[in-house]
Amino acid sequence: MTALGSTRDFWPTWLKRDSSGRLRVPLEDASLYAVGHFLRSAEQSVLEMFSMGQVQGTTHTCIGQELCQMAVVRALTHVDDHVFSNHRNHGHFLTFSGNLDGLLSEVAGREGGVCQGYGGSQHLAIDGFHSNGVQAGMTAIAVGTALSLSRSSSEGIVAAVVGDGTLGEGLLYESLNLSGVWSAPILFVVENNRIAQTTPQAMALSGDIAARGSAFGLDTWRVSDCEKNFFVVVDEIVSEVRSKRRPGFLVIDTHRLGPHSKGDDLRDPAEIESIRQLDPLAALGNRLPRQERERIESTNNAFVSAALSNVLARSPVHRLRDWQPAPLLTQQRSTGKSPEGLTVAGAIGTALRDSLARHPRMLLLGEDLHDPYGGAFKITKGLSTSFPGRVISTPISEAGITGVGIGLALQGWHVVVEIMFADFLTLSIDQLCNHATKFPYLFDRDVALVMRSPAGGGRGYGPTHSQSPESIMASIPGLPVIYPSHRHDCGAILAAAITNCRSPVMFMEHKLLYQRPQDAGDFQCHSNADVTSLFPAMVRKSLNPDLTIVTYGGALILVEEVAKVLEQKEELSVEIVVPSLLTPQGINDALAAISTSRVCVVEECPGQFSIGSQMIAQLVAAPKKIAVRQVGASPVPIPSARTLEMDVLPNVDVIFTAALDMVLNS
Repeated sequence: MTALGSTRDFWPTWLKRDSSGRLRVPLEDASLYAVGHFLRSAEQSVLEMFSMGQVQGTTHTCIGQELCQMAVVRALTHVDDHVFSNHRNHGHFLTFSGNLDGLLSEVAGREGGVCQGYGGSQHLAIDGFHSNGVQAGMTAIAVGTALSLSRSSSEGIVAAVVGDGTLGEGLLYESLNLSGVWSAPILFVVENNRIAQTTPQAMALSGDIAARGSAFGLDTWRVSDCEKNFFVVVDEIVSEVRSKRRPGFLVIDTHRLGPHSKGDDLRDPAEIESIRQLDPLAALGNRLPRQERERIESTNNAFVSAALSNVLARSPVHRLRDWQPAPLLTQQRSTGKSPEGLTVAGAIGTALRDSLARHPRMLLLGEDLHDPYGGAFKITKGLSTSFPGRVISTPISEAGITGVGIGLALQGWHVVVEIMFADFLTLSIDQLCNHATKFPYLFDRDVALVMRSPAGGGRGYGPTHSQSPESIMASIPGLPVIYPSHRHDCGAILAAAITNCRSPVMFMEHKLLYQRPQDAGDFQCHSNADVTSLFPAMVRKSLNPDLTIVTYGGALILVEEVAKVLEQKEELSVEIVVPSLLTPQGINDALAAISTSRVCVVEECPGQFSIGSQMIAQLVAAPKKIAVRQVGASPVPIPSARTLEMDVLPNVDVIFTAALDMVLNS
């Protein structure tokens, strides 16, 4: 392929942007065909890059679905309108922005990509546009963005675009329900091409597609991209959603002419040919005079070819972003001293109250948070009365409300999402792992989201309401996990997370600590770094200590009892180190506080692949020889019966035996 010079030499006359940089497409056949053909030519150039071996990975083109992908996006003419797309996103992106160079560079991994090579084909972002490859994953985030628009009195709306294959995903239905409950200005668009990767719709879908929107009380429409007045109808639908400020559900019947991805089309050639005969783009072009159509096609092909040549002539991206999942650093340092007279629950509730007063653009989301109930553990009691409209009780939709929190955070809100029991965080993990923690890295966007959740056993709640999943959460790259004890200033730590963190944070609270006085006692604050100065470790020093016990959260209750027994009965001097920030920097800071060569790590979660295991791995790898022991829960479901629960969770006897054995045998 020969280079054709600057794309400016071939710039199509139809490629015009408004003052916000968005493409504007008039409602006339020539302009509509020009953009539709541009999309097809661009998609063919993407496939050409793959066939040339210039790129790796995969792609999902919209060949055959160009008009379907154009229609809603071109109707979004307000500066505050947003699009949340999926893996088949190129048509949406190009109709929104016209940025062919940015798209091709991103797919090819060359300099100039819209996400600097981090996103590739499926993960694209510019102001007002985001796409991700997880089916339905963006729908709740789109609802959160729409909720933000409704709270700002903007006339903007949101389009959340999915394929019919996504109708099997539960999060979609959580999102539909949430949008209806809150009357969010959002249009859900189902691009119905009647086939998933290879599975025909008849094998995977029960019931009527449009009825799904109606079931949630959404205004519902169904239209085909083969209809002559297709764009007019879609314009009217978008205008109706905008004027009514309530959610809608639009099904667009379309056909995928190309393969699911690069070359995995197993359909009968006769079926593909029948689709080709229905091609709505070709039908639109045939409404134009032949010379005008050929001129448009020639101009587009030259423009796309020049863009492709210029992109492939560039160097591949080599620079990794200097990005860390850390707070926005401040000069604030924690003293470790707690306000007098507060329980842990009281300190956390006070921190939420003070933060709501400090940040006008802050919201609390969670189940049953409103007065008079105030949450399952009464942490938010009184807040909905003091801050009307800013403490939002939600449906039981853990994944959905997490996604809504992400969408709000993308729009600049400080968001605290409460998951009633930490066991239920498993329902939120996709939103945290594949979305919230990815966006700062992929898209260079702040996501000021704090997830709060009560964890731990000891109250007889049984296997699904007693777990300690902090190690699961800590395994997610980009998700700092904070788990303070009653010796920390829990309120100050939570307030610091809300105020300072630009990326998602997991804040865990042990249920047994809620009614304990928050009191540093004889513990002192320890911090070696700017980040952990916000989230410090607490250390109880001892004169000439014989051993160190490292623990966190509610396990400190047991550790303090064990230390007392060791000191009184065995005359051993015990140092206790209690981090509040577990990942990413917290472990290093806690280990730096250790002054002995005997370390026992105690945690309530099972010990395999845990925070404690990571601590021990780092201790063993250190140059200094250190004897180690680990105590954690048995790797079985936590029983409800108190006698059985005590056998599964760490207890005083088990910790005492492990610590004493280490001293006697090292």
